[in-house]
Amino acid sequence: MTKIRVLDPDTVNQIAAGEVVERPASVVKELLENAIDAGATSILIDVSSDLAGITKIRVTDNGEGMTPEEAVLAFHPHATSKIRDIADLSAIHTLGFRGEALASIAAVAEVTLITRQRGAAALAGTRVLVRGGEVMEKSEVGAPEGTTVTVERLFYNTPARRKFLKSRNTELAHLYGVVENLALAHGEVAFRVVHNGKERMATQRSGGLLNAIAGLYGADLARTLVPVEARLPFLRIGGYVSRPSESRGNPSQVFISINGRSITSRPIAAAVREGYGTLLPKDRYPVAFIELSIDTDLVDVNVHPTKREVRLSREREILPAVSAAVEEALATHDLAREVPAGPVQQQIAPAEPRQARAPTAGEPEAAYTAGHRELALSDKQLRRTETEGRENLLPAMEPVGQVAATYIVAEGADGTLYLVDQHAAHERILYDQVVEQRDAGAGSQELIMPVVLSLPPKDSAALRDAMPLLLGEGFVVEEFGRDTFAVRAVPAALGAIEGPETVRETIADLLNDTSRTTPDRRQAVTCIVACRGAVKAGAHLTHDQQKRLLAQLARTKTPWTCPHGRPTVVAFDKRKLDGIFRRV
Repeated sequence: MTKIRVLDPDTVNQIAAGEVVERPASVVKELLENAIDAGATSILIDVSSDLAGITKIRVTDNGEGMTPEEAVLAFHPHATSKIRDIADLSAIHTLGFRGEALASIAAVAEVTLITRQRGAAALAGTRVLVRGGEVMEKSEVGAPEGTTVTVERLFYNTPARRKFLKSRNTELAHLYGVVENLALAHGEVAFRVVHNGKERMATQRSGGLLNAIAGLYGADLARTLVPVEARLPFLRIGGYVSRPSESRGNPSQVFISINGRSITSRPIAAAVREGYGTLLPKDRYPVAFIELSIDTDLVDVNVHPTKREVRLSREREILPAVSAAVEEALATHDLAREVPAGPVQQQIAPAEPRQARAPTAGEPEAAYTAGHRELALSDKQLRRTETEGRENLLPAMEPVGQVAATYIVAEGADGTLYLVDQHAAHERILYDQVVEQRDAGAGSQELIMPVVLSLPPKDSAALRDAMPLLLGEGFVVEEFGRDTFAVRAVPAALGAIEGPETVRETIADLLNDTSRTTPDRRQAVTCIVACRGAVKAGAHLTHDQQKRLLAQLARTKTPWTCPHGRPTVVAFDKRKLDGIFRRV
């Protein structure tokens, strides 16, 4: 018998579904893209769930709808209205084109489609029920113009796939993220998300990116954004980027769309970051919303089953153009002026052009004040980690100075030269103390003023899922209204938080690291707390502060590395130095 055989249709359909339908969010993405392609201007996403997970997804649009014949044909594999032959692949203007969405979803779920063609004379629509890829019913029903697709019992016939789904809140976070990305790319469509009867997200049909940003992330952020615009013969760049003062501690806040398609692109995100140059420290990242319009024959959208990635044939020209556009936008706006409160308007630039001015007599005093605050902050951080009575595990060394306000230069009694990474060193000190206090049940320290977090729905769902983990680490977080949370206490090792931004970024870092198991995430929280509370690279330290930092490092259990495994101390003994200078 031959070892090679043709797979049966059911197996083929489930393999295809596995490429397209990874989780409930994948279902929502495919249905929304179909609705947008059908010319919808209003889309409702209604989600039901129980404690175990998402049980039902219903997407309703006011698009052009389908005839009874088209409603059945739409469930056939590779049935599409968007292309006719291979030549059309080089000029795709729609989000979907392979015709695999409904067929793939129906292969692993129970799907009910109700549709009525726009402008049809009759009031009746068509209802089609498909289970496991097989059409079970087709009937005539009363229906408004447009299409409603209801998906239930997802992965009922592939229990192995269902087993790998995450918690309800994690799956909801992914689902909200899909809607956010499409809402940013399609301001001409009004999106509304309802979960178990409660509205979780709503955007207006504004036709403008800035209003969509305000609806999803708040008017406060939208008002501070700087508009970006540039044109090349084959490319138009538009969108908004944050001022340096609104930077983040992780690179996940760069949203990119190409020809209305929300995509993931590390090269483009890196190009946006490069446009900031020295305006941001190496460990800080912008918030950016970038829209690219590119000639369709230069974009290959057929490189990923879920169309999350694209290939650009003139990427070497596009990436520098993005960087230059961001750099130009930041260079021509006053990044220091405070933006007044008020309604966000698409027609008005949210930042004022920069005006040339002469230095004022107050600037040296301002620089002194900033330096004084920096030293005071470092002093507070070092006081927080003072310990006594522990064995010194590092050789005795005396600080000589700093290099680049990042590395402490010290000399040992035997002439050894030591270079100490001040941030990594203090991170190790703080990490050990966080672990020790946590294991000893030191608990939390209540904040004088709670830190209020207003989050988009995606992050709200992730935070609800993480709240028990955060409580175990000493963060007391309570819901404070729709998508709003109050942080009332922090780990005792952090002491008196010097500003709410530390709390916000600690939690933001955790929410952007969802791939770990619970023990790993607990370790991640401890590392994040240590990182955020530690003396920063680039902070100037006095000789006394340098000395105290070295003494504290010497009393840790493992002073040679930070919690991430990077070295804290590098040593050059006299013999090595003599070799470098050829004195041997």
